[in-house]
Formats: sequence, C-alpha cells, structure tokens
Amino acid sequence: MKKTFAKDIQERDWVETPFLVREKITAMAKNGKPYLTLKLMDRSGEVEGRVWDRVEEFSAGFEKDDFVLVKGKASVYLGKMQLVVQELVRVSDEKVDIGDYLPVAERKPEEMVADLRSRVDSLRDPYLKGLMKAFVEDGEFLADYQTAPAAKTMHHVYLGGLLEHSLAVADLAEDICRRYPGLNRDLLVTGALLHDVGKVAELSYERAFDYTDEGKLLGHIVMGVELVEEKIRQVPGFPPLTRTLLKHLLLSHHGQYEFGSPKRPKTLEAVILNFLDDLDSKINGVRRHLDREVGREGSWTSYHRLYDRYFFREPQGGEPLEQDAPKGADPLPAPAPAKREAAPSAAKEQERKGKFGYSLADQLRGKSLDLFSAGEDEERRHED
Repeated sequence: MKKTFAKDIQERDWVETPFLVREKITAMAKNGKPYLTLKLMDRSGEVEGRVWDRVEEFSAGFEKDDFVLVKGKASVYLGKMQLVVQELVRVSDEKVDIGDYLPVAERKPEEMVADLRSRVDSLRDPYLKGLMKAFVEDGEFLADYQTAPAAKTMHHVYLGGLLEHSLAVADLAEDICRRYPGLNRDLLVTGALLHDVGKVAELSYERAFDYTDEGKLLGHIVMGVELVEEKIRQVPGFPPLTRTLLKHLLLSHHGQYEFGSPKRPKTLEAVILNFLDDLDSKINGVRRHLDREVGREGSWTSYHRLYDRYFFREPQGGEPLEQDAPKGADPLPAPAPAKREAAPSAAKEQERKGKFGYSLADQLRGKSLDLFSAGEDEERRHED
C-alpha cells in the first residue's frame, strides 16, 4: 500500500514507501566508489534517489521499471528534493496498485465506455456504425482503448487519456455539426473517435509512458489507418468512397506536413477535425500545467517548454490587477508630456543599424512571430 506520495515529501522526512523506478544510472564518485542515481515516480510526480552504500547489493536486486520499497531520508540538494536511500527491495507487481504510480483520468473507465457505446448507437450510417461496433465489440482493443494515454508528454498524459480525448473531440464535432448544417456528421464523429486509435499500440503504458518499437518506426497515424482497414474488412459492402474519406481524416488530422501529417486536410470535415483535435489537446495541456502550479506564488506560472511561454493565472480571491485609489484620496497628478526626441543624426542611425546596414527591426520585418509553434513542432509530430 502506497503511504507517501512524491509531491508530499518534505525536507528531513523519513520516507518508507514503494516507488516505480523510472531511471537507474550507475556512476563513479570522486573517491572511486560506485553510487546509484534513481528517478523514483508515482502518480504525483518524481523524486531523485541516491544510493551511496551497498550499491552492488541493491543494484543486483531490481531493474528499471520495477517497483521498489524505498527507505531513506529526504533532503534538498541544489534546490531539488532528494532521497538518500538506506534500504531498497523489489516489490512484486501483485502487491501494488498501478493507479498509485501512473496518473489516471478523472472520469471512470466504465463511464467513458458507456459514453462511447452511446455515441456509436447514435450513428445513422449503417457502415460507419458497423465499423465502430467492430471496434467496441473487440474486448482486447476496448481494454487498451480505455487504458492508453493520449500522448507521452503534451496532453491527456494519464491512463484513460486517449478515450477521454477522443470523446471530447467527438463532443466538439457534434457541436460544430449543429452550428454548421450540411456537414457529414457521422463521418466527422467517427473520425473524431478513431483519429488517434493507433496510439493503443504506439504507446506503452504498463509502467512509465513511452513509445513502443513499432510506434517509433511507424507512428500512430499509419498504425491507426491499418487498424481501421482491418476492421473495415469485417463490414460487408463498406462503400469505397466512405473508406477513403475516413482514412483521409486520420491521415490529415495533424494538419501540416511539418507536424508529421502525411496529408493536409482536403475536405471540410478534415479541416474541422484538425482544429478540434488541436483545440482539445491545447486546452488540456495548458490546464494540466496550471493545475501543477497550484500554490505557486505570483500571477504567472513557471515556463512551459513545449508551449514556449509562461501563463497568467488570475490572482486567488479575485484581486484586481491594479488597486484603485482609496476613496477621498487626491488624484494622482497627470504625467508631464514626454519630450519629443530629435530625429537621430545620420551617424547615430548608422550606429543603430550596425556594420551590416540594417537593424534588428529591419531583419524581423515580415517574419512570422508565432510563439505557439516554437519548440513544439517535434512533439506535435507524434502526439496531437
């Protein structure tokens, strides 16, 4: 039974609880003695573990991705919490609850599966409905579909995240179809439910979230199209055009070639799916970042590497950004008008532009300054 979670550990705490070993590195200290550096994780986060004594004895008893019972003293080193491990022993899988070690969706799996079945029952196209029934009646697939995360790092990074994300995109598709008549509602909803279906095999999630070998070599888009084709063959008379349009939704849902999309969206439903997928993934990604910052002082989060920015948080208690002047106080005097600077001389202008004859503003003129794509392209190749 899990006693203490990583996020709750305080300096000088004595910790005696199981962790999942996410990383195991053997190194050599300056005195020539070996030591172990461990990344110990649970659903709340990670903490570093250091083993200085009995290194060979402990190291022989466990491997990366094993569960281990750790006993040690917590201390802060270089601003990070660290456990100095005194005892360490492997724990069998039967004695742990995987939900204590990997984050899980807030919605219960059975609730999401019921939602999925209801969505399938609402389809009017007999062929698309038959295709979706082939998926939900496949017990092995359904178990993976309700368990898999939607990504490794960007969004819905928890058990059940894939089904939660797919249902959310399907909900958005329903909203769009009510607002814009003439759309192929059944095709769009089916595409929403299946756009990331290849992630059931692209990602591994029995321990830490990672990519399978097949996932790294092929990717979830190709793997998803293969899964859809396999199930289509179980639906007699499936129309060739519907097959092509559905596959196009999967092949184009990343939107752009630079985001790993084999095709760009070339139907209205494909354009919509691309935007809805991106919308739900970004909302979830930013929300999770904000949730992790609860308790942080100030109005801004820490820097988000993938989104390349900080995010503003409304002050707790609804404090205004600027305090109004107290009633009865004298108004502040109006600022004096700014002096207008004289135009720079030719020599100063040349100095501003530098030896190349143009300034930074000249260089940036006409360039795209889209911050949302900066630093994110490589992750989006895999995860949206």
